[in-house]
Amino acid sequence: MKAADVRTKSEDELKEQLLSLRKEAFNLRFQKASGQLENTARARLVRRDIARIKTVLRQKTQPAVQES
Repeated sequence: MKAADVRTKSEDELKEQLLSLRKEAFNLRFQKASGQLENTARARLVRRDIARIKTVLRQKTQPAVQES
């Protein structure tokens, strides 16, 4: 997922996507612990997508900071 795609979505859409990504991360952790994880790179991508969504949500909720 690209940052530009994340920025075009509404806050509600981002929160829903964040919830689904957290569930996926949880399932991936369980698969890793039980030795069933096949695509190890997916865990890294999910973590980064979660961070990207959280960053954009934070930017949307905070007022713009003016530099002096």
